[in-house]
Amino acid sequence: MTTAPRRTALDALHRSLGATMTDFAGWDMPLRYASERDEHNAVRTKAGLFDLSHMGEITVTGPEAVAFLNHALVGNLGTVAIGRARYTMICAEDGGILDDLIVYRLGEHEYLVVANAGNAQIVLDALTARAEGFDTEVRDDRDAYALLAVQGPASPAVLASVTDADLDGLKYYAGLPGTVAGVPALIARTGYTGEDGFELFVAPEHAEGLWKALTEAGAPHGLVPCGLSCRDTLRLEAGMPLYGHELTTGLTPFDAGLGRIVKFEKEGDFVGREALEAAAERAEAVPPRKLVGLVAEGRRVPRAGYSVVVGGEVVGEVTSGTPSPTLGKPIAIAYVDAEYAAPGTEGVGVDIRGNHEPYQVVALPFYKRRK
Repeated sequence: MTTAPRRTALDALHRSLGATMTDFAGWDMPLRYASERDEHNAVRTKAGLFDLSHMGEITVTGPEAVAFLNHALVGNLGTVAIGRARYTMICAEDGGILDDLIVYRLGEHEYLVVANAGNAQIVLDALTARAEGFDTEVRDDRDAYALLAVQGPASPAVLASVTDADLDGLKYYAGLPGTVAGVPALIARTGYTGEDGFELFVAPEHAEGLWKALTEAGAPHGLVPCGLSCRDTLRLEAGMPLYGHELTTGLTPFDAGLGRIVKFEKEGDFVGREALEAAAERAEAVPPRKLVGLVAEGRRVPRAGYSVVVGGEVVGEVTSGTPSPTLGKPIAIAYVDAEYAAPGTEGVGVDIRGNHEPYQVVALPFYKRRK
């Protein structure tokens, strides 16, 4: 039996706006409202409004919450101050990446773990199993939140017009409780676009009213509703990994070039430690394939799974590819053998249906916002 996709609290509103909907990780989500290029460019130059309510929220509480999270995840959550957030991962015993996460510390013994939509149940099950023996509670709060995001250079001005929260004092990867357009919210300065922006965690019954208030407040600033399609082109330009593409269970954080987030120095054992120590040693002895950017010299767009070639030999694989609205050229992220990973390496191509199209190797990200 095929299960119908879940719908967010904003589903009817998206349809009233004429959104093209798509099944994403078991959710019916807006792909685009009109032109995905226009939505992309609005986020780069003005502001965009996203529904991210498909993400998975898991609350962890209790006297041993931090000890538990340090056991369950690869990062050191004990060094996260109240009101701050950290990017981390949850790995299997063999070191494979189960998901990448953002963890917010809401209080002395309270954390909010935000998982990717497609992995939320996997993360919940893993955390629940790993909590055995700890004085902590793992709570599935996926139905307790709707998540809206305002992203782009005008996002601080848009949000400031509907909240009295101290946005100027809110640092990147931090969150604070506040009221937005009369709605209680966790206001986080995080995002997945490469731009400044905010993610707003609210009760589902407040989502539609908040969306309308933000739309009205954003109108003078050029804010537009944005779908998943432009979210992908924005994150790709910003060199941000996507689970299932740049991150998989077949890769460790060291294979993905993210070994820095694994904190061996923290107290106590953690799941996957032994395998990750071995992966770190391998990476030091024999550099694994590196994640690089590729910019097309022509117009053909690479896709995930296409081979990266040099002199007719396969030296890597594309993980994500798209036409870049900002660069005006096709771009890709790929894992390539370390000897071909240096920016400017000559003779690199992508096998696109039997043709080896020339590509330039560049450092990630493709795009950095002005600060």
